[in-house]
Amino acid sequence: MGFIFITMRKIFLLAALLSTLIANAQQVRPASSTKIYSKISELKHLTCVLYVAAHPDDENTRLLAWLVNDKHIRTAYLSLTRGDGGQNILGSEQGPALGLIRTHELMEARKLDGAEQYFARAIDFGFSKNSNETFKHWDENLLTSDVCWAIRKLRPDVVICRFPPTAQAGHGQHAVSAIVAADAFKVCGNKQQFAEQLKYYPAWQPKRLLFNAFRFGSFNTTSEDMLKLQVGQYIPSMGVGVGELAGISRSVHKSQGAGTPSTPGVQTEYFKLVSGDSMSTSIFDGIDITWGRVNRKDIGEDIQAVLNDYDYKHPDASLPALLSIRKKIQNVGDEYWRKQKLEELDRIILDCSGFMAELYTKQAQSTAGENLPFTLHVIARSEMPVSLMHVQYPTSDTSMNLDIRKDTLFSFDRTINIPSNTPVTEPYWLSMPLPGKDVFPLPDDTLLGLPETPNNLNAILTLKIGDELFKVPVPLSYKKLDPTRGDVVEQLRIVPDLTLEFTNTLLVTNADGSVHAEVRIHPLKNLPDATLSIYAYKDNNKTIPHLDLRLGNDTTIEINLTRKETERINKVDFSLSAEIKAGDKTYSKTEKLIQYNHIPSLQYFTSATAKVLRKNWNCTARHIGFIEGAGDYTVTFLRLAGLDVDILKDADFSNVEKLKKYDAIITGVRAVNVEKKMATWLPVLFKYAEDGGTLIIQYNTLQDLSTTKIGPYPFTLSNDRVTEEDAKITLLDPKSKLLNYPNKITDSDFNDWVQERGLYFPTKYDSTKYRAIFRMNDAGEKPSDGSTLYAKVGKGNYIYTSLSFFRQLPAGNKGAIRLFMNMLSVGK
Repeated sequence: MGFIFITMRKIFLLAALLSTLIANAQQVRPASSTKIYSKISELKHLTCVLYVAAHPDDENTRLLAWLVNDKHIRTAYLSLTRGDGGQNILGSEQGPALGLIRTHELMEARKLDGAEQYFARAIDFGFSKNSNETFKHWDENLLTSDVCWAIRKLRPDVVICRFPPTAQAGHGQHAVSAIVAADAFKVCGNKQQFAEQLKYYPAWQPKRLLFNAFRFGSFNTTSEDMLKLQVGQYIPSMGVGVGELAGISRSVHKSQGAGTPSTPGVQTEYFKLVSGDSMSTSIFDGIDITWGRVNRKDIGEDIQAVLNDYDYKHPDASLPALLSIRKKIQNVGDEYWRKQKLEELDRIILDCSGFMAELYTKQAQSTAGENLPFTLHVIARSEMPVSLMHVQYPTSDTSMNLDIRKDTLFSFDRTINIPSNTPVTEPYWLSMPLPGKDVFPLPDDTLLGLPETPNNLNAILTLKIGDELFKVPVPLSYKKLDPTRGDVVEQLRIVPDLTLEFTNTLLVTNADGSVHAEVRIHPLKNLPDATLSIYAYKDNNKTIPHLDLRLGNDTTIEINLTRKETERINKVDFSLSAEIKAGDKTYSKTEKLIQYNHIPSLQYFTSATAKVLRKNWNCTARHIGFIEGAGDYTVTFLRLAGLDVDILKDADFSNVEKLKKYDAIITGVRAVNVEKKMATWLPVLFKYAEDGGTLIIQYNTLQDLSTTKIGPYPFTLSNDRVTEEDAKITLLDPKSKLLNYPNKITDSDFNDWVQERGLYFPTKYDSTKYRAIFRMNDAGEKPSDGSTLYAKVGKGNYIYTSLSFFRQLPAGNKGAIRLFMNMLSVGK
């Protein structure tokens, strides 16, 4: 019982730590004594390690945590993508929105394991099976340039790849991460290569490039002739081993379902030399990582003396020695290491002083030019004098000479003007139209690699600690008390004076060819005499003038296009766009807000548009039951298409008679993975099908299935998939009702699919019970027949489909819609 108590207590404390890190992201807070000691230890080392892979959750968190927390080495992870092409088990976000979520999950993970986080510009287009396929999407030279930029910026002595450049990487994008890292390693020290970067950072050549070999499933890339290092050691000051910390860090990737066990004990990491200097005992063999590399061994000795005398109960006792070291570092000749180590030391000194500051208002968002009441809290806990000398607010200054030591909180209330030129809060990589589907745009060269847009909306506090001055930026924040989470502190979000959106971004024409839409207008300021314009096609739009828009009052405007108006549009499908003109300003952006408890509130903007589909399908089913899975667009689309949809809950499965009113029942994607009651619901659903119903199960993965009895007859799920969205489709049973009623399915219905055909296909099924409907394969691979299986069950029908309807429906792919409607209609 004692062991269980200790383990659970440790998990609780670490969970609380994670929650605190998220909540306090917008405060200046001192690090713990343990973290301060680790950072002083890192101050001794003049080196850096750069780890390179393709996606969030690719990184070896155990190695990162070991380098940072055991060896005290500055370590950074460079991910080529933000994970935009993955699946999302938390909600319906896909594409760039999912990439934004996974970006911040990665940043929260880094707060736990201590490494830094950077990104290249590649857009994750989903699973690919080899590097050749990947390079059809990604520009090798551009990504090499991005990796080169990270190397020149961070100046690592060692670059480590997570994957090999071969098929053993298990994913084409994985292999590409190794290829472009090797390309960059060869040229980053050459001033003739990517010379445009040199105005920001000089050329830099790391000493060696390594491959961190692994055993994943059936892949074993390790060998005994590689350099082997023992990692995972217990860190008494943290109360966990490195492997345990790594599991907690990696488990922050919640949208990907990447929960990882926290594994205690020492384990072996394998390293293969790819390029550069040889090694025999350490990844730093032959590299001076001490202050000796800048001929200042005396500084290293002084830092060691601070560590020898460090008092965990009184970190402020180290301040006199640290301030003395600061003066020495200011005279170091090497500009890079002088600047880098002063930044590190200033943060340590601030932490040792116990300084905390927050500057918050009580509203989550603001417009530029607005005046808001803010409260500034400052406190320090140091025997050495700490004085607040000056506060520079965004549009004003205040001088003072206030002693803030001895653990006394000082509060100041002030109305702050948000500068009129303050840009809206948004991810820099989503702030411009995408130039294509392969890379994100870059508004400014200096943003390359950064995980998020720098927050420049700060007050700058000038502190005097001892006889030294320190500039401390304190972000303008929003703070609220949440009944279940306590204090939540987040970045103050700047929004436009007005946002607007179509209530549905995908529309379907009515039976007579007309279109009905609604535009919701959300003013953040009073805007009298505004005009709404709806653009449907060139030189033809609808305008609604003289709108009196008032702060706090949303307005919804109905838009109707007659059949005659839509017939004048010479496109099969078309888009509507909306904009508001008020005075000399035009507004055309829709605000998107993402909120999950494990990450901060996230905001981005899209154009206010809606795609209109001219209906070319029929459906004989009318009343649909739906079982929620990991979050997809199915329910929204079916309702747009005019069908009645009910979300089924546990009470609906108490008696199969309750289900007979439904023409078809559909499960959301990964429903058998995320809904644990599916094990008891499925037998009821099979009986529903036997009695004449139609049951459609969308794809599930192999991970954490609530039951393996997914069908009325046995089959086995696999990792098989077809990732080429234009892969040829063979209709195996052309006379099948699924391909003929009520819509005739032809090859053209498989045009313009997005990202993939399907994933996690069933295999090992009884072909006398299940009928395969399609055959498909990626180039160079054997055909697969498992994407969609149909079985007659008693009086009814069962369909298991791994086709990626969860991507096709929100994209408005009409071929996929027609096929989906046939599945719903098979029993009618």
